[in-house]
Amino acid sequence: MGREIERKFLVLNDDWRADADAGTPMSQAYLGSNPRCSVRVRIEGDAAKLNIKSATLGIERTEYEYTIPVADAREMLAQLCGGHTVEKVRYAVHCGAHVYEIDVFEGANAGLVVAEIELGHPDEQFVRPDWLGAEVSHDVRYYNVRLLEHPFRDWPEASR
Repeated sequence: MGREIERKFLVLNDDWRADADAGTPMSQAYLGSNPRCSVRVRIEGDAAKLNIKSATLGIERTEYEYTIPVADAREMLAQLCGGHTVEKVRYAVHCGAHVYEIDVFEGANAGLVVAEIELGHPDEQFVRPDWLGAEVSHDVRYYNVRLLEHPFRDWPEASR
């Protein structure tokens, strides 16, 4: 069984950029609606993937991911998702024994910057750099599937 253990944090400033790679543009959307899982299609740079993830709230979820042809992904995004996508650039930042993935959102979610770190087990220790802010792993508003429906630009300033 596929398993993902991921923690998600807000980013306080741009200090992470000094150690980041060049970034990879991503465009993604979700196929259908199911209360038990999300089915995502994503184009990341010159590759594409189909991802199935349990709808469990928290840091540990069931996850399966498969490479698919980019042309198929483009068609799915346009025809099956109605062209409504989450747009972002993902940067990798090595920090200690781990890699943080920093998502800088664009479009309707511009202004939102989130750091994710994948772990081997839920209690695994990791380095917390100074630019790492509040943990939002348990806040459903920051899940990409929710950002498509309720974009960051529509959030009241006080709830950000």
